[in-house]
Amino acid sequence: MSKIFAFSIRKDEEPYLKEWAAAHPAVEVDYTDKLLTPETASLAKGADGVVVYQQLDYTPETLQALADLGITKMSLRNVGVDNIDMDKAKELGFEITNVPVYSPNAIAEHAAIQTARVLRQDKVLDEKIAKGDLRWAPTIGREVRDQTVGVIGTGHIGQVYMQIMEGFGAKVIAYDAFKNPDLEKKGYYVDSLDDLYKQADVVSLHVPALKDTINMINDDTIAKMKDDAVLVNVSRGALVDTNAVVRALDSGKLFGFVMDTYEDEVGIFNEDWQGKDFPDARLKDLIDRPNVLVTPHTAFYTTHAVRNMVVKAFDNNLALVEGNTPETPVEVK
Repeated sequence: MSKIFAFSIRKDEEPYLKEWAAAHPAVEVDYTDKLLTPETASLAKGADGVVVYQQLDYTPETLQALADLGITKMSLRNVGVDNIDMDKAKELGFEITNVPVYSPNAIAEHAAIQTARVLRQDKVLDEKIAKGDLRWAPTIGREVRDQTVGVIGTGHIGQVYMQIMEGFGAKVIAYDAFKNPDLEKKGYYVDSLDDLYKQADVVSLHVPALKDTINMINDDTIAKMKDDAVLVNVSRGALVDTNAVVRALDSGKLFGFVMDTYEDEVGIFNEDWQGKDFPDARLKDLIDRPNVLVTPHTAFYTTHAVRNMVVKAFDNNLALVEGNTPETPVEVK
């Protein structure tokens, strides 16, 4: 009988793990809520493969600890693989899978809802109403259909966001280093990022964190944007130089900021800070601003997406364990 061990299983993931286990009685499934570390790796002893999800790095020590147990088949329940030490993984002969598409709609919907909320100044209005101030002015909104929405990255999520924005009636333009032929045929693409910054009232990021995209939003690129632009980041915190965004909010260059990911989020997001000293003054300042909407990396967090992440990761891992080709392998290089 094959055995799969899962790390960092949350309460909301348990029903889907149990659903998968019930559908695969020939596979022994065990799990923990602990993150995978060199110390916790021993919990997987006797397993043929592991299913994982975490923001911590998969360090050489962590990978070695698994390999020492004879485990080199690892399936991520998420997309990103930038926190895996690939050199060590290759050296140890790891086979890795991820779940690159679990619900583009979840993330795109969140980005679209938050974009509209910033434009309509919902946060300001909500706070006024809560205090009993039911006056309209000066909290006047902007209609989505009056905006030019610039989408950077036209993969699965970016395309759904484009559709939603067009549903509102907005003009949508896009930039991607790797153009989608259908979108290119329909004339969405501008020639350069500078062109997009120059035209867009809303700039929404839908790209991975790569060497070329780290801090792609900075003082220089913000200066190229239209006055009163809205910046939306539901992709990766590292895409944005947060200090530059703070400066642009202070100066009034940016009308608003939608932030679901943060460059220093590890150890802060998905923790309860009620009654405790908040550890990041910059983040606290952003949370408190009337024109900034912060969510703690929850754009993906829907029942539909979580089920897909669990089920697809276990399907992938079982394929690896049984010597079959998984649906979404990751190139270990």
